[in-house]
Amino acid sequence: MRLAILSMLVEGPKHGYELMKELETRSGGSYRVSAGSMYPALQMLEDEGMVTSEQRDGKRIYSLKDPGRAEVEREAAAIDRIWRKASHWGDWGPWVAGPIGGLIKATFHAVNRAGTDSEKRAKIEDILDRTRRELEGL
Repeated sequence: MRLAILSMLVEGPKHGYELMKELETRSGGSYRVSAGSMYPALQMLEDEGMVTSEQRDGKRIYSLKDPGRAEVEREAAAIDRIWRKASHWGDWGPWVAGPIGGLIKATFHAVNRAGTDSEKRAKIEDILDRTRRELEGL
């Protein structure tokens, strides 16, 4: 997220919510960063001297400093890869993200219920393996 934030700030100063929404937009809605992730990342970048912030109209506005610009230039290839990948996340969209999240949640619950029961663990593994093979067969 660090390089994504720095690269978005090259375009001009932004507040945290703008950065969160822009990440969501650039990912086609598939990636939604929480305030609990964004603001600590911005604070870390500020502590490192990459960005500066000021309070304006009740919002904390972040701007890129020279060291941040230098990192964006140094990491241009990585930043390009990040945004190219992000542009394809929208192809997935909620139609697949929701079911994947549900599958992961159900798996964790099943594993917790199984505990040390080797038969239940084997059944969980079989279900996951069968699902993987079925998807690979599409």
